[in-house]
Amino acid sequence: MEAEMLQVKMPRTGAKETPPSFTQFNDLACTRAGGRVLFATDDWFAVADNLLKASPPQWKEGVFTDYGKWMDGWESRRKRMEGHDWCIIQLGVSGVIHGVEVDTSYFTGNYAPRFSLQAACLPDGTTFPTREASMGTAASPQQLAAMEGIATESWTELVPMTSLRPGYPDTCKNYFSISSTQRWTHLRLNIYPDGGIARLRVYGIGSKDWSTVKNGELVDLAAMENGGVCLSFSNAHYGHPRNAIGLGRAENMGDGWETARRLDRPPVLQADKSGVLMVPGCEWAVYRLGHPGVIQKIEIDTNHFKGNYPDSCRIEACALSPEEEKALFGSNGATAGKEDMKWKTLLGPTKLSPHHRLYLSEDHVQPVGVVSHVRLTMVPDGGISRMRLWGYPQALIPN
Repeated sequence: MEAEMLQVKMPRTGAKETPPSFTQFNDLACTRAGGRVLFATDDWFAVADNLLKASPPQWKEGVFTDYGKWMDGWESRRKRMEGHDWCIIQLGVSGVIHGVEVDTSYFTGNYAPRFSLQAACLPDGTTFPTREASMGTAASPQQLAAMEGIATESWTELVPMTSLRPGYPDTCKNYFSISSTQRWTHLRLNIYPDGGIARLRVYGIGSKDWSTVKNGELVDLAAMENGGVCLSFSNAHYGHPRNAIGLGRAENMGDGWETARRLDRPPVLQADKSGVLMVPGCEWAVYRLGHPGVIQKIEIDTNHFKGNYPDSCRIEACALSPEEEKALFGSNGATAGKEDMKWKTLLGPTKLSPHHRLYLSEDHVQPVGVVSHVRLTMVPDGGISRMRLWGYPQALIPN
């Protein structure tokens, strides 16, 4: 069976553990990516939709609802019948899953003791029972009967039934690496037999059918929904650089890439003749495009960054084979290598403005040919909410 061929690593342990490298990839299931819960057997204490919130779990001391303690996650009632609880999640961006994070934060005496995860790639138009997420409710017999027709229990197993840890600060993060190259659209999250989970993060890379792109059609080659992914970066103190290739415009500053303030800035700042600050340091992020191509237009958006936007930015690009990428960034893409010899200037130093959407085309975008990777650099620090790289998909030219 296909499920038997998938290699799953058990959760990492340790009070000060470093998250695995797959957590640098895009969260394909969060609400910002368009993920949503389609069905849940039980939403008694807290609805399953909370699993996909982009924000970290919260605790509200002494706050109760009509059904019990307010919890920021999915929590079913204590089961007094046969079976176990489960829910169906539609990924916001379909793609290849590299790993998942099951976060049980604040669920200490009520966390789900065990879980498993299944997946399917369903055709467009697959219908599910209408869902109205509300505390104190459970799936009706009619909804359960409708789900039987979809046979979700037979979906491919990504993670077998596995124990979880309670939601204390040193045990709440449960990481599972998944070795699967298949594209998935839906997940079935099983908890055994009941209980609570705060968040489910599904880390992976979007998968686009590039055969649907017409000749001469401009595509955002870096977008997460088109397979773009952040491979490496210098600083992500307030917001991860993967946010810069997210869907739509940023909801707030937390939905962008924001760094800490650099401490190597001069006490008194000075600018050159063009108005660009002269500072020694910068912050950078490297992205792999969803498809190699020729970049024609660029958009840099500092939406919401009003007092903390970068002074300027620049973009470099290069063409790397998978073997070259692995040699430069490592097998997990988490460590930057000595790749400077490969970079070509795509966008020279460009002054930025607060809370502004900047469009750049032929007059500013340099012709560098077919490229597969880009490096976005901000000077000296600050926040960028989105980067769009519009171009024509083309095959890489062998060296």
